[in-house]
Amino acid sequence: MALKQQGPWTYGGLTNHIWDIDSDTDINQTFLQPFISYTNSNAWTFTLNTESTYSWETDQWSVPINGVVTKVPNSGINLSAWAGGYATGPTAPIVGPTVGA
Repeated sequence: MALKQQGPWTYGGLTNHIWDIDSDTDINQTFLQPFISYTNSNAWTFTLNTESTYSWETDQWSVPINGVVTKVPNSGINLSAWAGGYATGPTAPIVGPTVGA
């Protein structure tokens, strides 16, 4: 995990890799989560990130792209809206999101 805050900007990323140690399963995946966030003078925060996974076993990416807008008013209740979609996803026989479906 790496994170940097610079004025109204926050950016960084998280990464990890998992693999099996049991020969009965085939897990070998890399996870990448870069993000960037901007908070304006009215305390609205705009965030863009991806939670990408690469399977080394199937040579396939799953790349969702997420946008989030958040506001925490004086009441302390977090208000947020999220939109997202997939830039690319795995294909059969892997079960997961598909592009253009």
